[in-house]
Amino acid sequence: MGNLLSGKVALVTGSGQGIGRAIAIALAEEGAKVVTNNRAPVKKNVTNQLDEAKLARLSPEQLKWYHEELEKYSGDAETTAKAIRDAGYEATAIFGDIADFNEAKKIVDKAAEIYGSVDIIVNVAGAFGFAPIEKITEELWDKVNNVKPKGHFNIIRHAVPYMRKNKWGRIINCSSPAWTGSGGLRQAEYTAANAGTVGLTWALAEELAEDGITANAFCPAAKTRASIDMELFDQVVAEDERATKDGKPFVPYDETPPPELFAPFIAYLASDEAAHVTGAVFMTMGSFIGLYSHPAVTASMVKEGPWTMENILAEAPKTLLKDYKNILQK
Repeated sequence: MGNLLSGKVALVTGSGQGIGRAIAIALAEEGAKVVTNNRAPVKKNVTNQLDEAKLARLSPEQLKWYHEELEKYSGDAETTAKAIRDAGYEATAIFGDIADFNEAKKIVDKAAEIYGSVDIIVNVAGAFGFAPIEKITEELWDKVNNVKPKGHFNIIRHAVPYMRKNKWGRIINCSSPAWTGSGGLRQAEYTAANAGTVGLTWALAEELAEDGITANAFCPAAKTRASIDMELFDQVVAEDERATKDGKPFVPYDETPPPELFAPFIAYLASDEAAHVTGAVFMTMGSFIGLYSHPAVTASMVKEGPWTMENILAEAPKTLLKDYKNILQK
């Protein structure tokens, strides 16, 4: 359809289905040679949070809906690559777990071996976990945070030498609107993972600017397989285990738009046309694309010498906290 990315090689992690699949196809349509990736070939299509015990609590109507919707999100890196090839573009699937440092290196090096380099990284791979803070286990924390930001770092760490060599590169990391901690979610480990992804992106934008490498993040709200989890999870668990404070999904399933609507914007960020865009964090939901502001100091207080409690009690309400509203007041 276009040639904005002609001659470039793009590696898209987490591109077996959903957001990653839509982006991989959008990059290919702009001329990129695309390497698709997920951990392993899909043997059985399942959701991540609805195990057999939870599924057993669904009504027959809910269970029927679950299976019908789940079928729409089947696929893995190879099925995405095949769809790209069938459309007349170039793509190769490389399976591997990006959470493993050495396996991530093999993925990147294999991509470079096949296509000559790695120019564009789009890290979409992620993991979820629904639990209030007192029920988050170490295993759950590690499961989520080992994919992002760690897995994103792993891929970037091994791809940057190829980008530096060419004095050109694009790093685009998938975060989530959850990175701000708002929305009534009870998923602190997921919020931390996505906030870490934003911090990683900001750091890379500063560090790699002189090498012609940009780094940006996008925070999607899109209908994917995880949306099925969000729609049903709170209906089959006890109130103290809900993923959200009010027991309702962040965005109702039927109101959640597909990722194909914003996928071309990610291809734009990967192009020369967006060479000046770096360190940006975008929210993408359907046809809406928003730009987050960068944090800034908005109030302060200062004095000569050390603070005492007496000083703080007298000064903070008048200066530092004069117009302060906490996260719940908005």
